[in-house]
Amino acid sequence: MNKEKKGWEYLSHTADIKFKAWGKSLEGAFKNAALATIGAMTDDELTGRIKKEVVVEGKDYESLLYNFLEEIIYLLDAEELITTEVKNIVIKTAKDKLTLNCTFMVNDSGRYEYKEHIKAITYNDMEITNDKEKWTIQVVLDV
Repeated sequence: MNKEKKGWEYLSHTADIKFKAWGKSLEGAFKNAALATIGAMTDDELTGRIKKEVVVEGKDYESLLYNFLEEIIYLLDAEELITTEVKNIVIKTAKDKLTLNCTFMVNDSGRYEYKEHIKAITYNDMEITNDKEKWTIQVVLDV
């Protein structure tokens, strides 16, 4: 599949993995950022068998994105589950915080080969922008 149709592209970076993701909505851009993060981990064809409900919070879009993408890394490192699909993202604003709810489809991580171990999401070079046509996200993954 063409990366343009995927909704993300990897960018040049000296030591880590940098990508840009986009979507017509903020939720669409977050979904594509999650898929780019997963794509940086493995090239394997992924299929999910288990539903995992996810709720993360943040004080702004950047902290919400950070916490959302960290959940993918946490599931892999702590529960040995790889996220294979992201469904039904809903972002809500309430007083002084943002909340993201979604469903991850996950599977046993031992079934796949990995090209990179992502240690963390970074705030370095993180950007979230919106113009009239799309939301764009830029992230650097620490490997």
